[in-house]
Amino acid sequence: MTPASRRRWLQQQLLHAGLLTAGTPLLASPMAAQNEAPPAPLRLWYRRPADEWTAALPVGNGRLGAMVFGGTHTERLQINENSFFGGGPYDTTNPKAREGLPQVRELVFAGRYAEAEKLANETMLGTPNRQMSYQPLAELLLLFPGLDGVRGYERGLDLDEAVATTQFRAGSATLTREVYASAADQLIVVRLTADKPKWITADITLTAPHQKTSGGESHHTLWVAGMSPAQLGVEGSLPFECRLQVVTKGGKVVARNGGLQVQGADEAWLLIAGATGYKRFDDVSGDPAALNRQTLAAAVARGPEALRAAHREDHQRLFRRVALDLGAGPNGSLPTDERIARFAEGQDPGLASLYLQYGRYLLLACSRPGSRFPANLQGLWNEKTNPSWGSKWTININTEMNYWPAEVCNIGETIEPLIAMVEDLSLTGAKVARAMYDAPGWVAFHNTDGWRVAAPTDGAKWGLWPMGGVWLVNTLWQSWLFRRDAALLKRLYPLLKGAAEFQLATLVRDPKSGFMVTNPSLSPENSHPHGSSVVAGPAMDSQLLRDLFAHCADAARELRTDRPFAKACEAMRDRLPPDRIGAAGQLQEWMEDWDLQAPELQHRHVSHLYALYPSDQITPEDTPALAAAARNVLERRGDDTTGWGIGWRINLFTRLKDGEHAYSVLQRLLHPSRSYANLFDAHPPFQIDGNFGGAAGIVEMLLQSHRSRIELLPALPSAWPAGRVAGLRARGGFEIAMSWQGGEVQTLTVACPAGGSTELRWRGAPPLPLRLAAGQTARFERRDGRLQRLET
Repeated sequence: MTPASRRRWLQQQLLHAGLLTAGTPLLASPMAAQNEAPPAPLRLWYRRPADEWTAALPVGNGRLGAMVFGGTHTERLQINENSFFGGGPYDTTNPKAREGLPQVRELVFAGRYAEAEKLANETMLGTPNRQMSYQPLAELLLLFPGLDGVRGYERGLDLDEAVATTQFRAGSATLTREVYASAADQLIVVRLTADKPKWITADITLTAPHQKTSGGESHHTLWVAGMSPAQLGVEGSLPFECRLQVVTKGGKVVARNGGLQVQGADEAWLLIAGATGYKRFDDVSGDPAALNRQTLAAAVARGPEALRAAHREDHQRLFRRVALDLGAGPNGSLPTDERIARFAEGQDPGLASLYLQYGRYLLLACSRPGSRFPANLQGLWNEKTNPSWGSKWTININTEMNYWPAEVCNIGETIEPLIAMVEDLSLTGAKVARAMYDAPGWVAFHNTDGWRVAAPTDGAKWGLWPMGGVWLVNTLWQSWLFRRDAALLKRLYPLLKGAAEFQLATLVRDPKSGFMVTNPSLSPENSHPHGSSVVAGPAMDSQLLRDLFAHCADAARELRTDRPFAKACEAMRDRLPPDRIGAAGQLQEWMEDWDLQAPELQHRHVSHLYALYPSDQITPEDTPALAAAARNVLERRGDDTTGWGIGWRINLFTRLKDGEHAYSVLQRLLHPSRSYANLFDAHPPFQIDGNFGGAAGIVEMLLQSHRSRIELLPALPSAWPAGRVAGLRARGGFEIAMSWQGGEVQTLTVACPAGGSTELRWRGAPPLPLRLAAGQTARFERRDGRLQRLET
């Protein structure tokens, strides 16, 4: 079937399902077509330039990104490249841990927790016990002399085009600046235009925080180069370069004051390439200058129009897979910063739709195949040489949350860099396992950086948690559940197996309960009431391990391999402590009923609710007592927390089928206290995980798929009484499009390219078994008060 005939066929399917009307362009659907424009602008926009970094607009191609400030007389682009970290290859493995481990375990089992934590700090942390930080690459500064009478200003970010635009009038001309980051051609493009000839005059300066050399090879080229900064006693050894080339239509380009000046052009294009010498966590031998020259030469040969077309096609091929319409509301025509300020006060369902699509845009912009660097704490964008938490990867929630929307929002390709990072960690983590625990397999704790260090860091209170690798591979397993791709499973299986091998070798018998537990460990970043964080067998560890061992056994069966290993995993799974309900009715965070005596009763982490979300070990239907205990925890912890903590709580309440509460938490996230002017999540400061957690939560209100069933509108809030969505994905390889009115599903299309079985559920109807052959589509329409399947 040709793309055109495929598109016509899909349009017919959606027309028949009632999700499109005659004459409506096909936007997105199961197996969506790519080349039709969305029905309404998906755009952030503002009436004034950005006055701070968190008001600037992000562009990115997965590897190279920029923040665009949208000034009039001055324009600033702050540029990042995702492999640029401080220092160079280093190893924090601490062999002293082998000696400290048995003593720490003994102190923990004896209830001498503070002593155990002190000894762990002395013997079990990596050396050094800090990690390297993510660095800004370069800055582009444009000065526009002679602009008078600026008026009619507007700047915006078009999510469908993936272009940041600034436009205003000055004198008798309208000036337009466009910025995009092309994944197709691996560069950033700045286009300067006016509606009158010879109006483009600009001074161009390129600088870098860590530059050692700079220059230009012609009147059309600038470059800055240098080396990563030394950190933690490790000399900087990662070379970088950022290079700019100017292409003009009319006018001329001259060298001036260490930069370039475009004089009297009709149009100008600034092509920006950036790279480092990073080849792998232990290899920095790449030649960034040669790579940048090659990138720019190819771009100039292709020409500006071809670059723009390739960028648009590449982006929209992925972005246009999903459409969501929750209604525009009265605030749909307001600038984005004003909408954020008003969202909690009234109805603006269109802002929630925009927020979901912005989350998809951000993930595509900061995580693309071909890179070994997944979205970090700030995605891709960082202006500071000493960023908060190093702007690296915190793997006790934040990195995993970054990828919650990936599969369900039909951009599973963004998972590829995360797989690559975990593959690297399985190598460095294997060394830590052997040297520090005398164990097989591999392990990672609560943080890692660009050099893939895997030993505990920061301090035992935060870092002595050997579950970071487990949560990462459990996250990757979700991609298998969505795709059912045998090649993917073969790639993931060694990672799953290695993580399980370490845990099987290091779990120990708790002398009080007889269960097999982690020791030492902790419940991420929370302290218990005995002067420490360090414990044995916190609830989250057992929940993570239940999933890990089950996933390993399932994968081995699917691949028809390692039968004895699968049985060992299942046997150990049965020996883990079960979830427990405390005297106050809460799901216990620790094996002991300590929750109500903990120092921080409203702690931002709700780690022991992993079993509710993102796992499916607890559901209201199948484990009602545990679900009630999880709700008890949420009520006690409260909703007013950090940005990412709010994002997690949205998803937890959706799994409890409480759409009204989930929506009220979303209103906290889409609020000036938790969302900056550019809709970046305010932890504070900026962390991108809240954006991705919020996007995932919006989808979970509309569609859930776990335990071999698909639930439609499981937590729909009253604020969204009518709407339609197309292109969402469900576990098992299913793709969903549906519309609803008055909170009831009106039309539904379910496709499964590879074929599969599931159970459909929606409010007020008995479960409906559904089996689809490969390529088959099931269509439903509400008739006579109930949803009925139509003839195929």
